[in-house]
Amino acid sequence: MPSLNLELVVSVPKGSPLARHYVEGVPEALEFFRGHHARLAAYQAKAEEVDGRFDTAARRRASGAIRVPAGGDPERLERWVDEGGFVVTTGQQPGLFGGPLYSLYKALTAIRLAQVLEERLGRPVLPLFWVASEDHDWAEANHTSVVGMDNELRTPTLEAPDAGVHPALHRIPLGPDFDALRESFLNDLPASDFSAPYFDLLRNAAKEGMTLPASFSGIMEALLGPLGLYFTDAADPALKDASVPLLLSELDRSPELEGVLDATGRRLIEAGYELQVALMEGGVNLFLEGPAGRERIYREESGYRLRISGEQLTRDDIAARVQADPSVLSPNVLLRPVVESAVFPTLSYVAGPGETAYFGQLGDYFEAHGIRMPVIHPRFGATAVEAKIRKVLDKFGLDVPALDRPFHEISSEIARDEVPEEVKTAVGALRGTVARGVGELNEAVKAIDPTLKGPVQHVRSQTFAALDELEKKVVHALKRENEIALAQLEKAQLHLFPLGKPQERVLNPFYYLTRYGGAFLEGLLERFSVNPQ
Repeated sequence: MPSLNLELVVSVPKGSPLARHYVEGVPEALEFFRGHHARLAAYQAKAEEVDGRFDTAARRRASGAIRVPAGGDPERLERWVDEGGFVVTTGQQPGLFGGPLYSLYKALTAIRLAQVLEERLGRPVLPLFWVASEDHDWAEANHTSVVGMDNELRTPTLEAPDAGVHPALHRIPLGPDFDALRESFLNDLPASDFSAPYFDLLRNAAKEGMTLPASFSGIMEALLGPLGLYFTDAADPALKDASVPLLLSELDRSPELEGVLDATGRRLIEAGYELQVALMEGGVNLFLEGPAGRERIYREESGYRLRISGEQLTRDDIAARVQADPSVLSPNVLLRPVVESAVFPTLSYVAGPGETAYFGQLGDYFEAHGIRMPVIHPRFGATAVEAKIRKVLDKFGLDVPALDRPFHEISSEIARDEVPEEVKTAVGALRGTVARGVGELNEAVKAIDPTLKGPVQHVRSQTFAALDELEKKVVHALKRENEIALAQLEKAQLHLFPLGKPQERVLNPFYYLTRYGGAFLEGLLERFSVNPQ
């Protein structure tokens, strides 16, 4: 995108050894998955398994939980049902004002993969984004960050309505201070020829009285619906109704299924890998809404117990609550992908590195539910490098990864590199002279008194320490001299690795959307290249 003065450095995030080895196709890691994302045969095998579970009627039921966004194509969803289509899924918990960039990258990867699989398989394939509205981690969802017009990191944050209770996010309305927070966020975004429609979008899709999931959905649908993305919501009534039988089966079979997960976990550890998701003895892979919000269910001799409040329940108690309101029972991180594949004809899940690792725990667990695990496709990542940032990098002869470390290390290294050669030569020569002189003095005093060797070595150490101190002072002097240039480099690091993390995990996409418009999304989609063979 040279006309936009924006460079996109695209890669696949590495993650843990298990995730990295899966992406690289290491045989020991592939033992824990069902096929490899780069092999077309893996998708073909999964398609055959899906067809064995989904007829036209089942796809029709699934379509009831799929939302066609404004700008999307409802007729395509009808054709998808009639022609026996599949889905490529991905998802994310809602984030404030659309959350960090990687949510966008997951969705765009799913769009690209669905396009390619539809062409290769000759069947409709919809990209489907699962909005994890049942998540209850408020502290993970309640903030976002942007580099403001003053080149400082701004992080608008929503206060928790009740720090002692943790309901699902879709239960929490945005309070009376929210609109002021949104306007503050808008003030930190650049005004440009592209910004007005995005400001309107944020004002319409992020308002007091809404919930974070509703706001997040509205933003993502507006941005990505025109590119062909469809949506579902974890709390959607049609999805909840369809998933209740599986959730109650999980409850009834929890000791058996815990054993399946435990066996896979032990195999992973024996293979040298760590578990991404720790297994809690007696922990059912379900949450029930209780006195403390969304609470994990644990087995007890007399029935079940909610983790935080300690409320005691029987199986009939839980079933009665679910019958009255299916939305009160929800899957945990391990069961959620199984629910997704039970409700939708899923070929592949687009996963971040952490998700890829926990899918490595799930192959046998899926099969215990009568489902073949979908093919895991790693999401793409990207670092957006603006022209002003590239100029600074080029000035210092650095690439993007060079800034992924503490700034004091970068600045010291640059200052050392700029020490004049004559200074380096003179200091080196002096060190050599001292070393030789100390050696000669040692020989000279040895005959007088062998114990004088210690004081001579002390003189050597003191001299070398003084030279080290001198070199530090030279470096500090150069840092002061280059203070303005180093400040520019520090700002470049803020854009590329804010808070010491990859840009995509911290920064909000609206900084780039308001600056570069829809071409930012189009450029990413173009560069996310998928080619299973």
